[in-house]
Amino acid sequence: MSEYALVYPMAAMVLLTFVVLLRMVRGRFAAVARGDVDARFYKTYQGDGEPRAAAQNTRHFINLFENPVLFYAACIVAMITGQGAGLIVWLAWAYVVCRVIHAFVHLGTNKIPPRMAVYGVSWLVLLAMWGMLVAGVASSS
Repeated sequence: MSEYALVYPMAAMVLLTFVVLLRMVRGRFAAVARGDVDARFYKTYQGDGEPRAAAQNTRHFINLFENPVLFYAACIVAMITGQGAGLIVWLAWAYVVCRVIHAFVHLGTNKIPPRMAVYGVSWLVLLAMWGMLVAGVASSS
């Protein structure tokens, strides 16, 4: 396995983010077309606010720039420190799968217990990645 194999799960996360972006934009246009929100709301995000479905898409898109930033950083650190192969690649793919499931739940049924469970698992996977990185750097010092 290449030490740059982490590029693939990173690209998958970028693709997920892009798909959610498209969904968000489509939902905003639809909400404006239906008259559910005034288009001027999007200039400053002040006023009556978005309808629930549009707001849910927006919130999920924003969420993909929160803890996934730590995922991207872990992948880059792994590649720079020569730890970008083996178990960490499997963990990276597990993280991506968790985030995809999270997106389906959040943008679908939005049931809180399964959404929080998969979100929590994604955090455990992310913490495992960082633990491996720190241990790997510490053992090479």
